[in-house]
This record gives sequence, structure tokens and C-alpha cells, in this order.
Amino acid sequence: MASPRVHQLEDRIKVVVAEMLERRIKDPRLGFITITDVSLTGDSRDAKIFYTVLGDDNDLAGTEAALKSATGLLRSTVGKRLALRYAPTLTFVPDLIPQTSREFEELLNKAKERDAELAAQAAQGQYAGETDPYRKPHEDDELEDESDNEKFLSETGDPVEQLAALEEDDTAR
Repeated sequence: MASPRVHQLEDRIKVVVAEMLERRIKDPRLGFITITDVSLTGDSRDAKIFYTVLGDDNDLAGTEAALKSATGLLRSTVGKRLALRYAPTLTFVPDLIPQTSREFEELLNKAKERDAELAAQAAQGQYAGETDPYRKPHEDDELEDESDNEKFLSETGDPVEQLAALEEDDTAR
């Protein structure tokens, strides 16, 4: 975890570099650039400056070349304005967050389209069997069950009477 001083220096470096790029650096290759973040090492010797450029790959390449040529001036200005004994080395790194978020949005849109296709297919689908495959007791079934029980009893006789007859046979032996 970096110290609060390092976080303050990161914020100040970000502001100084952004102001310099806006006011002092007049390179025609420099595109519409935004400084997104600064990462400073714990000893404040190395700073990575993350940036984005509005435009295509040619604008990004031109801006990268302009930043490379202006690194010395930017480093000395950062050292003077922040009153540091050692000015940190500046490394400019293109920030990939916009590109990554654009790819992520494309993937989400593809997934949304696929979900819509599946929903359309499901709406046209039919059940392979009955609409409700689970059995539910019906009133007719209960009546049939009771009549089946009465039919069984009439064929075999009353079980209480059969039990009494079996007990009499056992006592008779």
C-alpha cells in the first residue's frame, strides 16, 4: 500500500503533465489526449502515466511519438514544480480501458441478440408431451379408487370376518 504522500504526488504529477500538454507542448502530432491515471513507485523514482487518445490508430501512434519526444521537458518541469530532489522518470502507457470497455459492450450486445433469438424460438416451441406432465388427483380418480376398494371387498369378503375365521381355525387345532 502506497503512502498518502505518494498518492498526493501522483495527483500533482497528473495535473502538471496535463497542463503542460495543454499549454506548452505544441507538437502537431499530439492528438486529443486525456491523462487518465498516474502510478508512482514507493520511492518516487518512476512514474507511469496512463493516457487515452481520441481517434484511430494513426492518432494514437502520432501522440505516442509526440509524448516520447516531449518526455525530457515534461520530466524536468515535473521535478521543478513539485520541488523534488529527484525528478521521476516518466513512462507513458496507453490506457486500454476504453478499448476493453468497447469490446465488453460488443460482447454484451451479442449476448443480448442471442437471448432474443432463443426467446423467439422458445415462443414458437411446443411441448413434446402434455402441457403439464405431472399427475394431479382428480375427483373422478378418487371415486374410481373407492369403487375399486368396494369391488375388492365384495370379491374377497370383509377382512375383519376373515381374521376372525382364521383365529377360530387356530383355536380349533
